[in-house]
Amino acid sequence: MLQAIGLTSAPRRGLPAAVHDLTFEARAGHVTALLGAPGSGKTSALRLMLELDPGRGVTHFRGRPLHRIPRPAREVGVLLGDVPGHPARTVRGQLRMLCAAAGVPASRADELLEAVGLAGLRDQRVGTLSLGMDRLLALASALLGDPHTLILDDPAEGLSSREECWLHGLLQAHATQGGTVLYTTADPKEAARAADRVVTIDGGRLVADQSAGDFSRTRLRPRVAIRTPHAARLAAVLAREARVARRSVEVVTEASGRLSVYGSTCAEIGDAAFRHGLPVHQLADEVADAGPAYPAESTDPADLGARETEPRPAAQASGPELLPPIRRRSARGPLHPLRYELRRLFGVRTTTLVMAAVLVASAGLSLLLARSGHAQLPKVLAGWPSLLPLPPAAVGAGLIGALSFGDEFRYPALAAGRGTVPRRLGLLLAKLAVSAGVALVLAVLVVSASAEAIRLVYGDDLIKMPPNSAFLGAGWAGLTVGCAWAGLLAAGVFRVTTAGVAAVLAVPVLVVPFVQHALARSASRPVAGLPGRLRELVWPRWPYETDRWVAAFVRVLAHPVGTALSLSLSALICAFLFTSLRSRVRW
Repeated sequence: MLQAIGLTSAPRRGLPAAVHDLTFEARAGHVTALLGAPGSGKTSALRLMLELDPGRGVTHFRGRPLHRIPRPAREVGVLLGDVPGHPARTVRGQLRMLCAAAGVPASRADELLEAVGLAGLRDQRVGTLSLGMDRLLALASALLGDPHTLILDDPAEGLSSREECWLHGLLQAHATQGGTVLYTTADPKEAARAADRVVTIDGGRLVADQSAGDFSRTRLRPRVAIRTPHAARLAAVLAREARVARRSVEVVTEASGRLSVYGSTCAEIGDAAFRHGLPVHQLADEVADAGPAYPAESTDPADLGARETEPRPAAQASGPELLPPIRRRSARGPLHPLRYELRRLFGVRTTTLVMAAVLVASAGLSLLLARSGHAQLPKVLAGWPSLLPLPPAAVGAGLIGALSFGDEFRYPALAAGRGTVPRRLGLLLAKLAVSAGVALVLAVLVVSASAEAIRLVYGDDLIKMPPNSAFLGAGWAGLTVGCAWAGLLAAGVFRVTTAGVAAVLAVPVLVVPFVQHALARSASRPVAGLPGRLRELVWPRWPYETDRWVAAFVRVLAHPVGTALSLSLSALICAFLFTSLRSRVRW
C-alpha cells in the first residue's frame, strides 16, 4: 500500500505551490489513477513521493518512507520521463547495466525485453527509439527489480491503441498479484476504463477520491454522437420532441454536422430522424467528460457525494506545517558497482575508439622520434615528443577517466528522474579501479605497439632493454593512472567531461612549472637512506629487495611531473570530498 500524507511542494519565487496538502492512498491489489489536467500537479506529486523535490509531507511504501528502504529498486519501480541512458548504448546493454544497479541477474534484461515486446530491438541504439518504444523501455527499466509498487507518469504516452490496451492489462496483472499501481493520466475516460480507483486533483489539491464506478457515475455521462448533413433541423426536432414528452434532453451542436445528445438513446434518435425523413450518417453511444473538476465551494449533494469518501489520516489534521520536511535525495548507488561500471564503460564504443586513436597516434609518433635518432628510448616507446605536454596515452587515459563521471551527469543511468549520479563511496571506488585498469592496459598496449612498429620498420637494433626498466615502467604506469584519476575526479567535481580533460592538461602546463620553480634550489638535506629508516620503523621486516622499490617510488614522486600530478590529485580529492559533504548537508 502507498500512503501519501500532506504532500506540499516548496513554492519558488513567489509562485503558489504546485502541490498543496495532498493526501490519498493507493491500495495493494488495485490500479489507482491520478487524474488531472496538464499542469494540475500530477508529476510534482510523484516527485514529492519519490523524494526528488523538496517540500513537506510523508509517503509510506508499505509502512516505510523511500529513504528507509534498503533496496528501493526491489520495492518501487519508477517511470518518469524518458529513459536517461546514453543514446549510443543498445537497448539490451542499457537494461543489463541497470540490472547491476538493481542487484538482479543480467538474464532479467532478456526476460523483460520479451515481456514488453522489445526483443527484436535489443541491439538497437537507445537514441534511435521512437517515443512509444522509449516508453516501453522505461517500463522495462521500472520492472527490473520486480517491485511491489509501480509509480508511472503518463505511461501510455506515445503508445498505439493496441499497445495501450496491452499496457493496462499488464498493470492489472501486476495488481492482481498483490502489487500496488499508481499512474497519472489526463484522460477521464481512460481512468474510468483502466483503473480501479480514481484520485482527481486540480491545482495541486485533492478534488475527489472515488472508486471507478462512482467516478463514472458522477464525472462521466453517456451521450449519443450523431453526424448528419441536416444537423440544425435534427437538433430542433429532438429539442421539440423532448419538450413535448417533458424529458430532460440536452442537444449540443458541434462542427462539421455533428451533434452530441445527452439524456436520450440511439433508438429514440433514430426513430425521430426516420419519422422526419432526415438522413443520419453516424449514430453511436459514447462516454463524455462531464467538464471541469468539482469546485471546492459546491454544495450540491451530487457533487458532495463525489468527494473523498474515506476519513483522512490523523497526521493531516494538524496541518501541513507540522508534517516532516521532504529533503531532496539522490538515488542509491548501484548494488554491484564494479559490474555496473564495467557495463557502463564498455557498453558504448567511445572507450574502444579512444584507445584505438591513442594506439595509432602513439605508434606514429614513435616512428617519427625513432627516425630522428635524438630522443631517448623511453620517450620513443611512449610516443612523447618534447613539443607535447603529455603523451597521447596519458591524454587518452584522462579522457576515459573524465567520461566515467561526465557521461553519468549528462546521461543519468541509475534511475529515471533521479537527478545527478550519486557520490557513493562504492561507486567512486569502482570507477577508480576500472579507470586505473583501463589506463594500465592502455599503457602496456602503447609500449607494445610502439615497439612492434619500430621493430617492423627499423629492425631490432633500436630496441634495447634499459637497466632501470622497472623504474621507468612504474613511472609510466603512475603517469597514465594518475591522469585517469585526475580526469575522473575533476569531472566528478565540476560535473562535465571537459573539466576532466582540462584538469589533465593543466598538470604539465600549469602545475609542473610551479613545481620546477619550487624545486629549482638544490636540497641541503637529501633523503638518501629513507628506505632503510622506514624498515626500522615497521614491525614486520620486509626483504631488502623492497628497498629498491621504495626508492623507485620516492624517485617517481620527486620527479616534477610526479610531484605535480600528486598535488593535483590531492587537491581534486579534497574538492570532491568537500562538494560531497556540502551536497549532503544541503539535502
